[in-house]
Amino acid sequence: MSSIKLSASGYDVTPLPREKVVALAARLDAESYRVTQKAGTEPPFCGTLLDNKKEGIYACVVCGLPLFSSEYKFDSGTGWPSFSREFDPAHVARRRDTSHGMVRTEIVCARCGAHLGHVFDDGPRPTRERHCLNSASLVFFEKGAELPPESRPLRLETAYFAGGCFWGIEHYFQQGPGVVEAVSGYMQGHVERPTYKQVCTGTTGHAETVKVVFDPARISYRRLLEAFFAMHDPTQLNRQGPDVGTQYRSGIWYVDDEQRRQAEEYIRELSASGRYSRPIVTQLEPARTFWPAEDYHQDYIATTGAACHVANPW
Repeated sequence: MSSIKLSASGYDVTPLPREKVVALAARLDAESYRVTQKAGTEPPFCGTLLDNKKEGIYACVVCGLPLFSSEYKFDSGTGWPSFSREFDPAHVARRRDTSHGMVRTEIVCARCGAHLGHVFDDGPRPTRERHCLNSASLVFFEKGAELPPESRPLRLETAYFAGGCFWGIEHYFQQGPGVVEAVSGYMQGHVERPTYKQVCTGTTGHAETVKVVFDPARISYRRLLEAFFAMHDPTQLNRQGPDVGTQYRSGIWYVDDEQRRQAEEYIRELSASGRYSRPIVTQLEPARTFWPAEDYHQDYIATTGAACHVANPW
């Protein structure tokens, strides 16, 4: 499981905690508050964005998540801004609405739950949908304008760590605040698309590795290094606990010189700290091709409840 829910377009759509939504909503004007927090509806033909013809994106007035694009805006004649599809389907959630003696589909912001309007099946091709919005639930950013941080996609980075069996390493990295995903796989070998059976022979050169995709605005590479060394024993050569073989070696596969520099610096710090009675044998190499492990290896600890030698670093 990831601590961040990411949309296909790269935005953080993790549901905000209630207290955060309350704080954001407190800054709204009376009409936007009524519409977004009380499921209100503005009068037809009165919304400030109804006749907006400029190119750009329409974001949630509460949390700033992009919801709709001018590319899919059309004149429905209904008196409310209308769109044939979402900016990204993961950004807009749908709920069954039985208020006012009818059954409708309410649409809300997937991140903060703000009421936006309703979606109907009388729109144009190819979707045949009409997303009927309240202007008061939206804020418009014209094409080319600088977006605030909450309206931008995440700028993610990737790191690779090998510390014995990947099940536990993956499991605990997934719990890191700011980690988008952790995936078990194989790296640094000489066989393309290796299987678990092949890697287990110790002849392919691969190490069981976890790919960590993270948001550097929430968690630093240094913090990932600290967690990695807390998870395993970096003084064990070509093994980790009961698992023996080069595929279980300790390694950091860096993607750029900055990761290499930070890893070298932290290893020097650990070596000088007296934390370990034996030398650190963690390998430090440029990252090569990452091959995802078979599906049954992914989320193994969470799925099976199996125990693992890896320590929780958080």
